Amino acid sequence: MRKFDIFRQFRDAVLIVNKKGETVYRNHTFKRWFKNFTSLKKLSHHSSFDICPLDSENIEIYSPIYHALISKEDFFARISYQSELNKIFYYDLQAVKKGSYTIIFFTDVSAQNKLGDINKENEKLRIKIDELLHENEDLQKIKQSAQNQAIRIALINKVSNNIRESIDISQIIQSALKELAIMFSAYKAYYAKRQGKSFLIEEVYGDRKSNLPDSIVFDEKTMETIANKEITTSNVLLEYLNAKPLKQSVLRILVPLHNMQNVTGVIVLLSHQKRAYNEEIEILEAISSQLSNAIARAELYQKNIQTVKELKSALKELKETQIQLINSEKMASLGQLVAGVAHEINTPVASIKSNNGIVTKLLGSIEDDELKEMLTDINEIDKEAVNRISNIVTSLKKFVRLDEAEQQEADINKELDLTLDLIRHETKNKVQIIKNYGNIPMVKCFPNMLNQVFMNILVNACQAIDGSGTIVISTEYRDKNLVVKIKDDGKGIARNELDKIFTAGYTTKSSGIGTGLGLAICKKIIDKHKGEIIVNSELGVGSEFAITIHGE
Repeated sequence: MRKFDIFRQFRDAVLIVNKKGETVYRNHTFKRWFKNFTSLKKLSHHSSFDICPLDSENIEIYSPIYHALISKEDFFARISYQSELNKIFYYDLQAVKKGSYTIIFFTDVSAQNKLGDINKENEKLRIKIDELLHENEDLQKIKQSAQNQAIRIALINKVSNNIRESIDISQIIQSALKELAIMFSAYKAYYAKRQGKSFLIEEVYGDRKSNLPDSIVFDEKTMETIANKEITTSNVLLEYLNAKPLKQSVLRILVPLHNMQNVTGVIVLLSHQKRAYNEEIEILEAISSQLSNAIARAELYQKNIQTVKELKSALKELKETQIQLINSEKMASLGQLVAGVAHEINTPVASIKSNNGIVTKLLGSIEDDELKEMLTDINEIDKEAVNRISNIVTSLKKFVRLDEAEQQEADINKELDLTLDLIRHETKNKVQIIKNYGNIPMVKCFPNMLNQVFMNILVNACQAIDGSGTIVISTEYRDKNLVVKIKDDGKGIARNELDKIFTAGYTTKSSGIGTGLGLAICKKIIDKHKGEIIVNSELGVGSEFAITIHGE
């Protein structure tokens, strides 16, 4: 009905009933609070007075809705409402008679019923005020006082909720300072943390922190009350020792905060009001206790967060150290193996070389031309084989370079050729190697480590090629930076895996083939050279690894 549209924006629930007991209007708030409303009778059965002695068999007389409708005058009551889910809500019901209609207002006071003894006392004051409202005008002052108390309690409840909902120390304190400043009309409010015999100001509300010193000290009497964890209110001309005198005396409220028996800090409120705050002391004590616990909880949480960060950092360092140890052990083992193999190979190779020389000398004394030609060919083949074996042994020794622990200048093009010689078994009759070497200067580096990077990437490229394919190796030197690119036309790497391939333990190869350490070691080696390694890849097209070594 349009004539009731004025109630549409009311925060309270509004229900309008005509003389026939018919519901003619419900505003949006009512529909939201009483979703299961179907009739006044059902609403009446779910509603009851907050306190009501049972001395009649007529259940209807215990319904506040019933009394609101039959009352000839305005009607007020604190009621409880049981929802379909058996949850209890509390409302202030106020019925106003207007012509042929009864307008019933429902004010949600459920939160107030959780405020304990203070709220119960406040409720008694409200009931008493309502009973004596028409008898004495002086009771209006009492009502106003009760309303102010309710506002203060609501603010305290808001502070408590903010404290419970946050674990950020600054946010907790700022929220408390703001609400306390509003409650006590403080023009300045701040929190100072205990630091020996002084206090360090950490959070300020209502004034710029720059206007206050970092550290403040109170007089002995004030320090004694703080040590005893006593809340004090006093009119002062001096905010703290060594402060500039105030132009007029102001009310200073000091609220000590403590953890167990130790004072951890203090909240200071400054107000131009001069009234007594006896009633609010209990409220301040409650806030002090809650705020102290919240700060202790938040500090413990922050310490736990820091501990977790330190543990994660330590774990990362441990993994990196593990990779370095694995790589060092791997190279050391390879060096020992190469040294042993080289020694074992050199002995028979020396014998073959010696025999090859003897055969060469004897060839001149052989008269049979056919036999002489055949032995000459065999001798040349043996000689080539011996040279090939010697070159491989030399390449292996150069590759490991265990004696080269310091940086030295190296020809990267030659180092790449050295690596290609060692993986010829991977590329032979399968992969075409295209070299686009640039004219690059000698580069200061750890050659054995870079060879390990080249070998790992080249072997991976060979294994990524099914059947036959091509690997293009490019080198260039620009802006004092060495750039090496190795590109293959293999099967490529999925986009969602590109960010993981340099992670230790991660591999795209099948079980038993890849360990997940190769590229992680490559990344560490390039980092050691203060360079960077990036990869671009596309499934079915291939991959390209770009290595950049920054010059000095």
